[in-house]
Amino acid sequence: MKISISMYSLASTLRRESWRVTEFIEYAKTISLDGVELLDIYWQNPANKDEEIKGIVENLQRNNLEVSAYDITNNFVHQKKIERKAEVEKVIEGIRVAKELNANTVRVFCGDIREGLIYEECFDWIIEGLKESAKIAEQEKIVLAVENHGLLAGKSLQIHEILRAVNSPYVKSTFDTGNFLLVHEEPTKAFDRLKQEIAHVHFKDFREKHTHESVKGFRSTEGKELIGVIPGDGKVDLAYIVEGLKKYGYQDWLSIEYEGFEDAKMANEEAVRRLRKLLK
Repeated sequence: MKISISMYSLASTLRRESWRVTEFIEYAKTISLDGVELLDIYWQNPANKDEEIKGIVENLQRNNLEVSAYDITNNFVHQKKIERKAEVEKVIEGIRVAKELNANTVRVFCGDIREGLIYEECFDWIIEGLKESAKIAEQEKIVLAVENHGLLAGKSLQIHEILRAVNSPYVKSTFDTGNFLLVHEEPTKAFDRLKQEIAHVHFKDFREKHTHESVKGFRSTEGKELIGVIPGDGKVDLAYIVEGLKKYGYQDWLSIEYEGFEDAKMANEEAVRRLRKLLK
Protein backbone atom coordinates (compact mmCIF):
# COMPACT_ATOMS: atom_id res chain seq x y z
CA MET A 1 0.00 0.00 0.00
CA LYS A 2 1.12 3.54 -0.75
CA ILE A 3 0.79 6.61 1.48
CA SER A 4 -0.39 10.05 0.44
CA ILE A 5 -1.78 13.13 2.16
CA SER A 6 -4.83 15.07 1.08
CA MET A 7 -4.12 18.73 0.44
CA TYR A 8 -7.18 19.40 2.60
CA SER A 9 -5.23 17.99 5.57
CA LEU A 10 -3.06 21.10 5.47
CA ALA A 11 -5.99 23.53 5.17
CA SER A 12 -4.88 25.72 8.09
CA THR A 13 -1.30 25.84 6.78
CA LEU A 14 -2.50 26.71 3.28
CA ARG A 15 -4.38 29.70 4.67
CA ARG A 16 -1.66 30.83 7.06
CA GLU A 17 1.27 30.48 4.64
CA SER A 18 -0.62 31.12 1.35
CA TRP A 19 0.45 27.79 -0.13
CA ARG A 20 -0.37 26.89 -3.69
CA VAL A 21 -0.45 23.33 -5.00
CA THR A 22 3.27 23.48 -5.79
CA GLU A 23 4.19 24.36 -2.20
CA PHE A 24 2.07 21.48 -0.97
CA ILE A 25 3.86 19.07 -3.30
CA GLU A 26 7.26 20.31 -2.13
CA TYR A 27 6.17 19.78 1.48
CA ALA A 28 4.96 16.26 0.71
CA LYS A 29 8.38 15.42 -0.69
CA THR A 30 10.11 16.53 2.53
CA ILE A 31 8.20 13.92 4.55
CA SER A 32 8.91 11.14 2.05
CA LEU A 33 5.38 10.43 0.85
CA ASP A 34 4.54 8.31 -2.16
CA GLY A 35 1.91 10.72 -3.44
CA VAL A 36 -0.51 13.56 -2.89
CA GLU A 37 -4.28 13.89 -3.06
CA LEU A 38 -5.31 17.07 -4.91
CA LEU A 39 -8.65 18.93 -4.83
CA ASP A 40 -10.58 21.04 -7.29
CA ILE A 41 -11.05 23.79 -4.68
CA TYR A 42 -7.36 24.73 -4.62
CA TRP A 43 -6.70 25.90 -8.19
CA GLN A 44 -5.38 29.45 -8.43
CA ASN A 45 -7.58 30.14 -11.45
CA PRO A 46 -10.28 27.44 -11.66
CA ALA A 47 -11.63 28.74 -14.97
CA ASN A 48 -8.24 28.46 -16.68
CA LYS A 49 -6.20 25.82 -14.90
CA ASP A 50 -4.47 24.08 -17.82
CA GLU A 51 -1.21 26.01 -17.49
CA GLU A 52 -1.16 25.40 -13.75
CA ILE A 53 -1.70 21.68 -14.35
CA LYS A 54 1.32 21.53 -16.66
CA GLY A 55 3.52 23.06 -13.99
CA ILE A 56 2.14 20.71 -11.36
CA VAL A 57 2.80 17.64 -13.51
CA GLU A 58 6.41 18.79 -13.95
CA ASN A 59 6.69 19.37 -10.20
CA LEU A 60 5.31 15.91 -9.45
CA GLN A 61 7.77 14.28 -11.83
CA ARG A 62 10.67 16.26 -10.39
CA ASN A 63 9.76 15.13 -6.88
CA ASN A 64 8.93 11.55 -7.92
CA LEU A 65 5.39 11.79 -6.53
CA GLU A 66 2.08 10.46 -7.86
CA VAL A 67 -1.46 11.79 -7.50
CA SER A 68 -3.36 9.28 -5.39
CA ALA A 69 -6.73 10.84 -6.29
CA TYR A 70 -8.20 14.02 -7.70
CA ASP A 71 -11.10 15.19 -5.52
CA ILE A 72 -14.09 17.08 -6.83
CA THR A 73 -16.89 18.70 -4.83
CA ASN A 74 -19.94 17.64 -6.80
CA ASN A 75 -23.48 17.37 -5.44
CA PHE A 76 -26.18 15.41 -7.29
CA VAL A 77 -28.91 16.42 -4.83
CA HIS A 78 -30.75 19.02 -6.88
CA GLN A 79 -34.43 18.93 -7.76
CA LYS A 80 -33.90 20.50 -11.19
CA LYS A 81 -32.53 18.24 -13.91
CA ILE A 82 -30.49 21.06 -15.44
CA GLU A 83 -28.68 21.53 -12.14
CA ARG A 84 -27.96 17.81 -11.85
CA LYS A 85 -26.62 17.83 -15.41
CA ALA A 86 -24.20 20.60 -14.41
CA GLU A 87 -22.93 18.36 -11.62
CA VAL A 88 -22.33 15.53 -14.10
CA GLU A 89 -20.33 17.96 -16.22
CA LYS A 90 -18.28 18.77 -13.14
CA VAL A 91 -17.45 15.09 -12.73
CA ILE A 92 -16.55 14.77 -16.41
CA GLU A 93 -14.21 17.75 -16.08
CA GLY A 94 -12.70 16.04 -13.04
CA ILE A 95 -12.03 12.95 -15.15
CA ARG A 96 -10.26 15.11 -17.72
CA VAL A 97 -8.08 16.75 -15.08
CA ALA A 98 -7.26 13.38 -13.48
CA LYS A 99 -6.01 12.14 -16.85
CA GLU A 100 -3.78 15.22 -17.15
CA LEU A 101 -2.42 14.55 -13.65
CA ASN A 102 -1.79 10.87 -14.47
CA ALA A 103 -4.20 9.86 -11.70
CA ASN A 104 -6.56 6.91 -12.09
CA THR A 105 -9.06 7.86 -9.37
CA VAL A 106 -11.51 10.74 -8.98
CA ARG A 107 -13.06 11.11 -5.54
CA VAL A 108 -16.75 12.02 -5.89
CA PHE A 109 -19.63 12.82 -3.53
CA CYS A 110 -23.30 11.88 -3.65
CA GLY A 111 -24.71 15.09 -2.24
CA ASP A 112 -25.74 16.98 0.87
CA ILE A 113 -28.91 17.18 2.93
CA ARG A 114 -30.98 20.14 1.76
CA GLU A 115 -34.54 21.43 1.73
CA GLY A 116 -35.68 18.74 4.16
CA LEU A 117 -34.96 15.96 1.68
CA ILE A 118 -33.94 12.50 2.88
CA TYR A 119 -31.73 9.82 1.34
CA GLU A 120 -34.62 7.76 -0.07
CA GLU A 121 -35.97 10.80 -1.94
CA CYS A 122 -32.56 11.63 -3.42
CA PHE A 123 -31.47 8.09 -4.30
CA ASP A 124 -32.62 8.20 -7.94
CA TRP A 125 -30.85 11.53 -8.53
CA ILE A 126 -27.60 10.14 -7.16
CA ILE A 127 -27.83 7.01 -9.32
CA GLU A 128 -28.72 9.07 -12.39
CA GLY A 129 -25.68 11.31 -11.89
CA LEU A 130 -23.25 8.49 -11.23
CA LYS A 131 -24.47 6.41 -14.16
CA GLU A 132 -24.06 9.33 -16.56
CA SER A 133 -20.62 10.09 -15.15
CA ALA A 134 -19.63 6.42 -15.30
CA LYS A 135 -20.09 6.37 -19.08
CA ILE A 136 -17.10 8.69 -19.46
CA ALA A 137 -15.17 7.11 -16.58
CA GLU A 138 -15.40 3.72 -18.31
CA GLN A 139 -14.18 5.20 -21.60
CA GLU A 140 -11.23 6.90 -19.92
CA LYS A 141 -10.46 4.04 -17.49
CA ILE A 142 -10.79 6.34 -14.48
CA VAL A 143 -12.36 5.06 -11.25
CA LEU A 144 -15.00 7.25 -9.61
CA ALA A 145 -14.57 6.59 -5.89
CA VAL A 146 -17.69 7.60 -3.95
CA GLU A 147 -16.88 8.89 -0.48
CA ASN A 148 -19.08 8.22 2.55
CA HIS A 149 -19.32 11.93 3.16
CA GLY A 150 -21.89 14.08 4.92
CA LEU A 151 -25.12 13.13 6.60
CA LEU A 152 -27.19 12.21 3.54
CA ALA A 153 -25.41 9.10 2.19
CA GLY A 154 -22.77 8.45 4.81
CA LYS A 155 -23.66 4.91 5.92
CA SER A 156 -22.00 1.82 4.50
CA LEU A 157 -25.35 0.25 3.56
CA GLN A 158 -26.24 3.38 1.58
CA ILE A 159 -22.90 3.36 -0.25
CA HIS A 160 -23.32 -0.37 -0.93
CA GLU A 161 -26.81 0.21 -2.35
CA ILE A 162 -25.57 3.04 -4.54
CA LEU A 163 -22.66 1.05 -5.95
CA ARG A 164 -24.92 -1.93 -6.69
CA ALA A 165 -27.48 0.28 -8.42
CA VAL A 166 -24.86 1.99 -10.61
CA ASN A 167 -23.28 -1.39 -11.34
CA SER A 168 -20.06 -0.19 -12.96
CA PRO A 169 -16.55 -1.56 -12.41
CA TYR A 170 -15.42 2.07 -12.53
CA VAL A 171 -17.60 3.27 -9.64
CA LYS A 172 -16.19 2.18 -6.29
CA SER A 173 -15.74 3.42 -2.72
CA THR A 174 -13.54 6.04 -1.15
CA PHE A 175 -13.58 4.50 2.33
CA ASP A 176 -13.31 7.36 4.82
CA THR A 177 -12.48 5.74 8.15
CA GLY A 178 -13.69 8.67 10.25
CA ASN A 179 -16.85 9.82 8.52
CA PHE A 180 -18.86 6.77 9.57
CA LEU A 181 -18.76 8.11 13.12
CA LEU A 182 -20.81 11.12 11.98
CA VAL A 183 -23.68 8.78 11.13
CA HIS A 184 -23.09 6.65 14.25
CA GLU A 185 -21.81 3.60 12.46
CA GLU A 186 -18.88 1.53 13.72
CA PRO A 187 -16.11 1.95 11.09
CA THR A 188 -14.95 -1.66 11.45
CA LYS A 189 -18.43 -2.94 10.59
CA ALA A 190 -18.58 -0.53 7.66
CA PHE A 191 -15.25 -1.89 6.47
CA ASP A 192 -16.51 -5.47 6.61
CA ARG A 193 -19.44 -4.50 4.40
CA LEU A 194 -17.50 -2.43 1.84
CA LYS A 195 -14.06 -4.08 1.73
CA GLN A 196 -14.64 -5.57 -1.72
CA GLU A 197 -15.58 -2.17 -3.16
CA ILE A 198 -12.72 0.00 -1.86
CA ALA A 199 -10.64 1.87 -4.44
CA HIS A 200 -9.27 4.63 -2.19
CA VAL A 201 -8.95 5.13 1.59
CA HIS A 202 -9.07 8.26 3.73
CA PHE A 203 -7.10 7.58 6.92
CA LYS A 204 -8.97 9.78 9.41
CA ASP A 205 -10.13 9.83 13.03
CA PHE A 206 -12.54 11.69 15.33
CA ARG A 207 -13.30 11.94 19.04
CA GLU A 208 -16.31 13.40 20.83
CA LYS A 209 -16.14 17.05 21.81
CA HIS A 210 -15.61 17.75 25.51
CA THR A 211 -18.17 19.98 27.23
CA HIS A 212 -15.57 22.62 28.15
CA GLU A 213 -14.23 23.04 24.60
CA SER A 214 -15.07 26.16 22.63
CA VAL A 215 -13.97 24.88 19.21
CA LYS A 216 -16.63 24.01 16.67
CA GLY A 217 -16.69 20.37 15.63
CA PHE A 218 -18.58 18.34 13.03
CA ARG A 219 -22.19 17.69 14.02
CA SER A 220 -23.46 14.12 13.67
CA THR A 221 -26.89 12.86 12.65
CA GLU A 222 -27.77 12.70 16.36
CA GLY A 223 -26.53 16.20 17.07
CA LYS A 224 -23.25 15.25 18.74
CA GLU A 225 -20.11 17.21 17.92
CA LEU A 226 -16.99 15.35 16.83
CA ILE A 227 -13.48 16.79 16.73
CA GLY A 228 -10.84 15.74 14.21
CA VAL A 229 -7.72 14.22 15.77
CA ILE A 230 -4.47 12.64 14.67
CA PRO A 231 -5.35 9.12 13.50
CA GLY A 232 -5.03 6.81 16.48
CA ASP A 233 -6.16 9.40 19.04
CA GLY A 234 -9.87 8.94 18.39
CA LYS A 235 -12.57 6.30 18.17
CA VAL A 236 -11.60 4.51 14.94
CA ASP A 237 -9.92 1.11 15.19
CA LEU A 238 -7.45 1.88 12.43
CA ALA A 239 -5.33 -1.21 13.07
CA TYR A 240 -8.34 -3.44 12.33
CA ILE A 241 -8.95 -1.66 9.04
CA VAL A 242 -5.31 -1.71 7.93
CA GLU A 243 -5.00 -5.40 8.80
CA GLY A 244 -8.22 -6.06 6.92
CA LEU A 245 -6.87 -4.29 3.86
CA LYS A 246 -3.72 -6.38 4.02
CA LYS A 247 -5.72 -9.60 4.25
CA TYR A 248 -7.94 -8.60 1.36
CA GLY A 249 -4.89 -7.79 -0.78
CA TYR A 250 -5.54 -4.06 -1.15
CA GLN A 251 -2.52 -2.50 -2.90
CA ASP A 252 -3.67 1.05 -3.55
CA TRP A 253 -3.59 4.32 -1.62
CA LEU A 254 -4.04 5.20 2.03
CA SER A 255 -4.46 8.95 2.07
CA ILE A 256 -4.28 10.88 5.32
CA GLU A 257 -7.06 13.43 5.83
CA TYR A 258 -6.65 15.38 9.06
CA GLU A 259 -9.45 17.74 10.16
CA GLY A 260 -8.38 18.79 13.65
CA PHE A 261 -7.16 21.93 15.41
CA GLU A 262 -3.55 21.02 16.19
CA ASP A 263 -0.68 22.28 14.05
CA ALA A 264 -1.42 20.67 10.68
CA LYS A 265 2.19 19.91 9.77
CA MET A 266 2.88 18.24 13.10
CA ALA A 267 -0.39 16.31 12.97
CA ASN A 268 0.11 15.02 9.45
CA GLU A 269 3.73 14.04 10.04
CA GLU A 270 2.71 12.08 13.13
CA ALA A 271 -0.10 10.47 11.13
CA VAL A 272 2.42 9.35 8.51
CA ARG A 273 4.63 7.81 11.19
CA ARG A 274 1.70 5.94 12.71
CA LEU A 275 0.46 4.68 9.37
CA ARG A 276 3.89 3.44 8.38
CA LYS A 277 4.09 1.55 11.67
CA LEU A 278 0.71 -0.10 11.01
CA LEU A 279 1.82 -1.11 7.54
CA LYS A 280 4.92 -2.97 8.72
